[in-house]
Formats: sequence, structure tokens, C-alpha cells
Amino acid sequence: MNRTVMMALVIIFLDAMGIGIIMPVLPALLREFVGKANVAENYGVLLALYAMMQVIFAPLLGRWSDRIGRRPVLLLSLLGATLDYALMATASVVWVLYLGRLIAGITGATGAVAASTIADVTPEESRTHWFGMMGACFGGGMIAGPVIGGFAGQLSVQAPFMFAAAINGLAFLVSLFILHETHNANQVSDEIKNETINETTSSIREMISPLSGLLVVFFIIQLIGQIPATLWVLFGEERFAWDGVMVGVSLAVFGLTHALFQGLAAGFIAKHLGERKAIAVGILADGCGLFLLAVITQSWMVWPVLLLLACGGITLPALQGIISVRVGQVAQGQLQGVLTSLTHLTGVIGPLVFAFLYSATRETWNGWVWIIGCGLYVVALIILRFFHPGRVIHPINKSDVQQRI
Repeated sequence: MNRTVMMALVIIFLDAMGIGIIMPVLPALLREFVGKANVAENYGVLLALYAMMQVIFAPLLGRWSDRIGRRPVLLLSLLGATLDYALMATASVVWVLYLGRLIAGITGATGAVAASTIADVTPEESRTHWFGMMGACFGGGMIAGPVIGGFAGQLSVQAPFMFAAAINGLAFLVSLFILHETHNANQVSDEIKNETINETTSSIREMISPLSGLLVVFFIIQLIGQIPATLWVLFGEERFAWDGVMVGVSLAVFGLTHALFQGLAAGFIAKHLGERKAIAVGILADGCGLFLLAVITQSWMVWPVLLLLACGGITLPALQGIISVRVGQVAQGQLQGVLTSLTHLTGVIGPLVFAFLYSATRETWNGWVWIIGCGLYVVALIILRFFHPGRVIHPINKSDVQQRI
């Protein structure tokens, strides 16, 4: 593994860990500035603000990384994260917290640009493996973050933010020396480099059109992932009478097994079965897991179901691999920005929709929401069955098209 890929994976890990670090203590920090009755409202707005900035800016930052290179955008993201956490650690009024989240959301296209960096330096046949490693690093960060945040929070509510600022600042300094540019921005014409935001948005639409079917599948799969993310705690408490310890253990086991499947199994299965069959295997495994969650009645039954859900983790790396090889190298940042935007969009829509559906159906049967997830998977399989895109080369890269022809 070269140092640039390693650094890209470390950045993804830190991004996820930073999110996880602040979640346990953010409500306590908010209580210092707003009344107890308003904590939940402000907490939700802060999370939604970050997600919405990601939806808007991730494709633009990904596109700009195609124009000026990956390295400066990644460094900007790390610097933005450092500034964000430092602001939140030293905040004396609530609007500073909002400013910090705004900065983090705008500069936080780390995942998109890091994925582009990995796509720049890895061969097409191993993309699924590396996208799986990327997902595993993100999952590992989400596991480590809350643990670190919980312990650091025992010192003070500001301590986790100071720790997050310190590690992102350290990553910024290390990246200055070992992170190399992987994208030849000189391939992009001066006309493209000088394009306006409106022209950039138009260019993004041109790239999306030939990939629309695959992007819809990507959105559906990410949306389904919001079901357990939103309802796991409530469902476990109501169906199995879990306490906080059992909820935490189940989440840790799921996160660990999911990361292992993404990091180790995704590339292996895609190599031997092909990406399309790997996607189908992942969908079937996760779909079976969702169905079983709907019908099981005993707590011990959850553990084998978690293995099925974890196996579903191979789906997104394989799908990203398929999408990635259908876009010219010069547009990888733009593509990964679109995928990141779709991911965060599901993070805005999913919790609202699935929480409402769960609330509306829980009195009759609290398993309906998992069945809805199975139905969405059927839609995804139908789209995959009939959508067969050819290779898409982004129109701006004329010299690249000629070389490939």
C-alpha cells in the first residue's frame, strides 16, 4: 500500500471518528448555551445543517478536485475540520457552534476526494477491494469515535472537541509532507478550469445522465441503510426489552462485522463472482436479514441476523467499483462528490421518513419498516436487471477519450 492511499484511508477514518467523538457530548455542550427543553431541537438542527452542506458542496468540491488536484482539497478539508472542532471547543455562544458545523459541512468532502484519490492510483479490477477498505475505515472510525468521546467527555465537555481538533491538525501537518498529488489537473483545459459554478453544475448533470440507473440503485441502498441507523435503538428496546448495554454491544458487533466484510470480503467476492453478482449477493443477504428482523421474537436470534446484515456491506463497494470504472479518470472527483451528496441526502430524508413510518405502524406491528426495506431492495434488483450502461467517458476529457479509443 503506497503512502498516499494509506493517508487517504487515515483521513476517512479520522473524518468518521471526529463525527463519533462529538456525538456523545454535543447535547451536554448545548445545555451550556440553551435551555434543557431546547437541546433536542438544536442538536437535530446542527446534525441536519452538516448533512445539508455536504449534499450541496460535496459534488462541487469533488469537481474542483478534478480541476486543481486532490491534495489541496484534502488539505483544505483537514484544515476545515481542525478549525471546526477548535471553534466548538472554545465556543462561548451557541451561534459559534452553528458556524463550526457550517464550516465542517462545506469543507468536509473528505470522503469524496479521498475516494477519488484511491481511484486515481488503483487499477480498475481492484477498485471494489479498495472501496471496501474505505468503508471499513469509516466504520472503524464510527466505532472508535464514541468510545474516545465518552472517555474524553469525563474530563470536560470541551475535551473531545479539543482532541478531535488536535488529531485533525496533526493529520494536516503529516499530509503536508507525505500526501502526494494523484490527479493530473493539467489534463483539464483552461476553459474548464475557469468555468463558473453554474457551468460546473451543468457538467455534473451531464455526467449523471448516463449513470442514472446505477445512481438510483446507490441512493436506494444508502436509504435502506438509514432504517437500522434510525430505528435500531427503539426497535431493540421495544421488541427485545434491551437496555443501554445490550444496544451498545449490538451496535459494536454490527459495526465490527460490517467493517470486516467491507474490508476483507468485498474485494474477494467481487474478484471471483464479478461486481454485479457481488451486488446481488449483498442485496439478498441484507434483504434476508431485514426480513428476519421483522419476524424474530427472541433476543438471541439477532446475532446470526447481524452476520447477514454485515454481509450486505459488500454491496456498496462493488457498486462503487462498477460506477467508478464507467467514468473517465479526469472526472473521478466529480463522481465521488455526487455519491457523497447522495449519501448525505439519504441521511436527511431517511430518518424523517422511517421514523414516521415506524411511529405510524408500531401499534399494529413494529416489523413493517423492515419489510419496506425488503421491498426497496426488490426495486433495486429490478433496476439492476434492466440497466446496462456502457462505459461513460466525461465529455471534457477529449484527449483521454482518444487515448482510450
